[in-house]
Amino acid sequence: MNIKPLADRVLIEPKEAETKTAAGLYIPDTAKEKPQEGKVLAVGPGKKDEPMELKVGDTVLYGKYAGTEINIDGQSYMIMRQSDVLAVI
Repeated sequence: MNIKPLADRVLIEPKEAETKTAAGLYIPDTAKEKPQEGKVLAVGPGKKDEPMELKVGDTVLYGKYAGTEINIDGQSYMIMRQSDVLAVI
């Protein structure tokens, strides 16, 4: 994969959705929630007035409807602005 985000955008690999509850019940595919956590795979250079604070390898939390989902070679990724990221874990 050779994706280079532009400006203040980051490429994130979402964490797998939970398949089991804490009590041990299996969650069907139709009831799974969209993951809101992922690992940063690539970052853009930033903007003049807003330097990049995120770096490759960071584990981050982002909003439920943030960014754009893209599929490359059957793998799902999220691309979003740095400002859509809520926290670094």
